[in-house]
Amino acid sequence: MSIAPAIACDNTPRGARLTLSGGWTIGAGATLERTAQAMLTKIDGARAAFIDLSEIEQMDTAGAWVIDRSRQALESRGVTAEVVGARPEHTILLREAHFRSTETPERVEHPTLTSLLADIGSSVFSAGADLVNGVGFLGRLVSILLTVLVRPRRWRWTSTFYHLESFALRGAPIILLINFLVGAIVAQQGIFQLARFNATPFTVDLIGILVLRELGVLLSSIMIAGRSGSAITAEIGAMKMREEIDALTVMALDPLEVLILPRVWALVLALPLLTFLADIAALAGGGCVAWIYGDIAPAVFIERLQDAIGLNTFAVGLIKAPFMALVIGLIAAVEGFAVAGSAESLGRQVTGSVVKSIFMVIVLDGLFAMFFAAVRY
Repeated sequence: MSIAPAIACDNTPRGARLTLSGGWTIGAGATLERTAQAMLTKIDGARAAFIDLSEIEQMDTAGAWVIDRSRQALESRGVTAEVVGARPEHTILLREAHFRSTETPERVEHPTLTSLLADIGSSVFSAGADLVNGVGFLGRLVSILLTVLVRPRRWRWTSTFYHLESFALRGAPIILLINFLVGAIVAQQGIFQLARFNATPFTVDLIGILVLRELGVLLSSIMIAGRSGSAITAEIGAMKMREEIDALTVMALDPLEVLILPRVWALVLALPLLTFLADIAALAGGGCVAWIYGDIAPAVFIERLQDAIGLNTFAVGLIKAPFMALVIGLIAAVEGFAVAGSAESLGRQVTGSVVKSIFMVIVLDGLFAMFFAAVRY
């Protein structure tokens, strides 16, 4: 058990000599603070003070901070204070305590119109840089794909099927559940609104067209972006943090061919399959609600659905799926390779991957909607 902190004062011709002894540690508690206050009161008009630490038995960061704070308090009163007799380990603690106490806090800048415009401009330039990087990344990926197609033995079938199972098979239950519920909600709202116009049967048309053309593929893409896209970014980012990407390069293996191509190709194959399952689930949910809530029998629902939709309605959703999968895979890979060496960077890039993927999926869906409307398909 350490001795309690103590202080003795001797007046010398050169000034007051404050001899500190005992244990100056956090365990002393309030005694440490009272002893430090006594240090300030023992100075009787002296213009100089020597704080002697040669008799201190123990010191930690708390004691060093109290001593440095007392020294600064003496100097603020016009007393020249000097620490003497400190052992090397105590000197390190005092230097660190002094550095932390004199460290100036970061200036908090309040948002202004200029800073707001600067942030907008920075975001625009960042979006442009992301677009350029994405196009360049796509070019490299297409080049590697052509090379692998020429030499099929280089294709990594095991990795492709593993990721296809991860994206499609393991992701199917949640996508089926979400689309079933959304289909049920659309049917309920459609029946509720159209019943006022005695147009309840048109709920089937609404469900069929909306689900097959838009909702099925859009919800599946958003779920894939949040589930699989984030996983790709996290995996690539973690490998980059552990320098496994550099190890592949040293082994004369292209990381894009080994890591990215199987994942992107698995996404391109998985999303159309998930879109098909999502369409079936949403139609099933809509049919159940139409039967229970709108008194539309399943046979009538199916017959009306066959009259309302055609093959082109079903094809529109499936055509979008591979392109959305490609965009999700590219963004996830680019963000994964952008991870630096910290966990904060990994979290930031994973978040950016999901947000950018969902945004681009919605933009791409809008572009396809305008295109199909223009060609009347």
